[in-house]
This record gives sequence, structure tokens and C-alpha cells, in this order.
Amino acid sequence: MTKTIIFDYDGTIHHTLGIYEPAFRETYQWLTEQKAAEEREIGSAEIAGWLGFNSKEMWNTFLPELDQSYKEQASRMVGELMVRQIRKHKAVWYPGAEEMLTALKNRGYHLVILSNCKASYREAHWKEFGMERWFDHFYDCESYGFRPKTEIVQEIIREYIGPYLVVGDRRQDLECARACKSPFIGCLYGYGESGELNGADRLAEHIEDIPQLVI
Repeated sequence: MTKTIIFDYDGTIHHTLGIYEPAFRETYQWLTEQKAAEEREIGSAEIAGWLGFNSKEMWNTFLPELDQSYKEQASRMVGELMVRQIRKHKAVWYPGAEEMLTALKNRGYHLVILSNCKASYREAHWKEFGMERWFDHFYDCESYGFRPKTEIVQEIIREYIGPYLVVGDRRQDLECARACKSPFIGCLYGYGESGELNGADRLAEHIEDIPQLVI
């Protein structure tokens, strides 16, 4: 029986695009003004596709030719703009997220988050949503040198008892589950592309489906 549930955050609990898209667009506009990037139309679907990547992966894939100093400035700008929005109470969880987490907490599971986010982002969300009500810990990748989830999850295994279950919406979460030899619940309502969650042990079409899929 599962003892510890490892949740992804963005696209699994947090409806991220609402704060990520405006932060991304403002940052990209700045890059074009600096003549570091070309002006072009970027759709919401393309922007959503970057959710789930850590900031280094995102900029190295999106604009590999961009000078490293601009990548670092752009990454910092997106992060700061999102934290600003969180502090203005613009961040929202998926409807039903609190009820889902409460149901699992009441069943005695240890709940932790493993996210490809920065420490400042983690801290802002933890405070904004009072996440200590549900979660034992929030692991952000920046605090581990932007290592992949497949490596950071080994820290969780050392600190929390198994068996484990991983819940997320992207390929990185499925790979994380495989790295710790755990079942995986794929969240179809998140930001994953078609077929990305092939291989999931169970699939949640809606966030309220998750408790009944936890065994």
C-alpha cells in the first residue's frame, strides 16, 4: 500500500498558464527590444508546452542560440514576474485541488511536491496557499542545482517511507516514477501533449479522480 505520494505541481495542482504566459510574453518582448530575439507570433499552446521543464532546459531548447547572459536574465525575469503575480493573489489551483489533497491527507498518506521550479517560486506558493496544511515538503529543482527529477527523487526516497506513488502531467513525471520504481498517475487535464503520458499506470481525466486512483 502506498505510503508517500510525490506530486508534480505546475499542471497537476497549480493552473500555471495564468501567471506563466504573461510573464513569458513580457520577457520575450524585452528580448526582442534588446535585439536578442526575433519578433514572432507565439501561441498559448507553445508557451504551455514549456511548463514542466526547468528554466535551464526551457531556454536551452527554446532559444539554443541565445547568448547565455540573456538566457540567465530572461530566466530571472520570468521567475520574478511570476512571483510578483503570486503575491498579488493571481495564482490559482485547479478547482477541486484542495478537496483532493484533504481526502488523501485524511487517509494518512505523506504528501510531498517535486517541481522543476525555483526556490523563490516554491516559497511564494507555500505561503500563498498555506501548503503546510497538506504537504510535508516541497522540493524545488533549483535547491538541487537544477538536477532532473529522476535524481532529486532519490532524496525523497531517503527521507520518506515507501511504497511511493508519483502524480503528474508531463513526461518528466513519468520518468521520475520509473526512476523510483513506482506507479504513476498521469494527469490528462494538465499541459502534457498527446501521447506524452503513454505508459502511465493510471490516468486522471479530472483532478477529483485522483483519490480513487490511489491504491
